[in-house]
Amino acid sequence: MKLLTIVCSLLTFSALWGDEVDIARSHFEWLGTKVTGKHIGTIALKSGKLEFDQGKLKGGEFIMDMNSITNTDQTGEWREKLITHLKSSDFFDIQKFPESKLIVRKVEGDHVTADLTIKGKTNPVSFKVAKKDSEYSGILKFDRTKFDMIYGSGSFFKSLGDKMIHDEVVLNFKVVTK
Repeated sequence: MKLLTIVCSLLTFSALWGDEVDIARSHFEWLGTKVTGKHIGTIALKSGKLEFDQGKLKGGEFIMDMNSITNTDQTGEWREKLITHLKSSDFFDIQKFPESKLIVRKVEGDHVTADLTIKGKTNPVSFKVAKKDSEYSGILKFDRTKFDMIYGSGSFFKSLGDKMIHDEVVLNFKVVTK
């Protein structure tokens, strides 16, 4: 009887915690916009796991390596200046906060509710997700000022003119399970 209980517990656990994320095949691309244009780049996943119940997505956890942040729309000196600025305390402050985290709390159909932690601040986010085979994709949008990134924000500083940076950051993602 004891053995049966242990086997049932293990089967329940494996049914709940599903697949690890294939970090090499998963992709996170950010988009930040300003009055005069936009910048695009990537952030690498450090780890990720999806939780399933009866084959349906129920939760998950993703750790992003903020030191990996790149810029893909510029080259040379301007690219390096932007990456250095994004890593500074004006934005992600990676010296103090080398990781960001997304914890999926609830999934109803294609609607996901999660907690996003950046710079030690946690805020709720919601987004839609699409599934195709072993891939989950979607677009997550968040207000950077809720994570103490107010540099160049028209919500905090007036008379910025064409130096204003929009508060919304867009994160396009594709998560592939192993």
